Amino acid sequence: MVSWTTVRVFLVLCFILGWATASIDFTNAFVQSTLSSPVWIHIPQGFHTKDTQNECLELKRSLYGLRRSPKLFQATATKALTKLGFKQSKFDPCLLFRPGMMVVMYVDDFGIGAKDPTEIDGLVSDLCNLGFDLTKEDTFHEFLGIKMEKRADGSIKLTQTGLIDKNVKATGLENCNPNFVPVTKPLGADPMGAPMNEAWHYPSIVGMLLYLSTNTRPDITFAVSQVARFSHNPKQVHASAIKTIVRYLHSTRLDGMILNPTGKLDLDLYVDADFCGLYKFDDHTDPTSARSRTGFLITLSGFPLMWHSKLQESIALSTLEAEYTAFSTALRSLLPIKRLIRECCIHLQLPTSFVSSLHSTVFEDNQGAYLLAINHKLTDRTRYSLNKWHWFWSFASEINFSKISTHDQKADYLTKALVRQTFERNRDSVQGF
Repeated sequence: MVSWTTVRVFLVLCFILGWATASIDFTNAFVQSTLSSPVWIHIPQGFHTKDTQNECLELKRSLYGLRRSPKLFQATATKALTKLGFKQSKFDPCLLFRPGMMVVMYVDDFGIGAKDPTEIDGLVSDLCNLGFDLTKEDTFHEFLGIKMEKRADGSIKLTQTGLIDKNVKATGLENCNPNFVPVTKPLGADPMGAPMNEAWHYPSIVGMLLYLSTNTRPDITFAVSQVARFSHNPKQVHASAIKTIVRYLHSTRLDGMILNPTGKLDLDLYVDADFCGLYKFDDHTDPTSARSRTGFLITLSGFPLMWHSKLQESIALSTLEAEYTAFSTALRSLLPIKRLIRECCIHLQLPTSFVSSLHSTVFEDNQGAYLLAINHKLTDRTRYSLNKWHWFWSFASEINFSKISTHDQKADYLTKALVRQTFERNRDSVQGF
């Protein structure tokens, strides 16, 4: 299944290049794949033979319910697209391209972008001639529950109103009072607190919130990361934190992200860290209370591609180490994305000037981490982390480093709870609302 980062790269490139888009849905997709090895089933109820008890059926086609079915259909579709001149990406096998056209695959849902709209019709016709049964949608207006609405100014608005409404209904908050921020403070374990007494299923709500936060709502990522930690043993305080998130979503249900690229092929990384943010909120005897949090945001042409908010695996001994750990961790995501974009540009045979305009800048608001990243100068306080965090020095020539103020740090709301004014300013700079 294609990653959503790749889908967003697909959307940004199509927008900048002015390409036509469409989506196709395969009818009974799995049944369109031929099994490569024998599979036997019992005779279905209602069907009779002379010796029903001692007979079974051999499947010729894949069926829904078989574990191998999704992978088998992807292999079948990939083989067909390869036959039609497409090549798979080395970085995401569910992205395929040929000169002037690219395809993203998510099981039986395909997104197509092409320089010439008639080529999309040609591809659909070619797939039908190869024996596929499919339905073509005119535009790439909805993908996996995410609605993409074109606005009057030419930008595209991405929303998940349906999933938000499902969360609101599941938690019984249809008539709730609005919240203007999704989180107000760090969330600890509260081992001696009251057990959760809500009627809804905690892990199910967390799962839906995670899908929201990773696709169209970076503004709730920090809050969802906090509540997800306690899915195994939620207390009432954790349930209340979920209701805070849902009330916030209810008040912003029509919002999401605005796709309005600058037109420049700038791949930027904003990275931040919160040093020991759980101190005094978690039990001080628990090592987790001393862990710092990493938050980073990767944008292409000003549009968010990837964002994360997570506790660091190791305990940082200083603010510098926490910030530098986040810095190094985020670069592990930035560099593969840059290679994916360059690969797309080359195989799509885009102009050389366009490919060469791809630049990456890392924005860091901590002076110590910034100087260590650009100077590569070790001291007694930083040499111990050489093997773990300084690996990116060999790639420094591919990246620009820039010092910014905390006021302009777009990853700020991924690491901590912010007051309303600061939060809304941060959200507007990232998501456009």
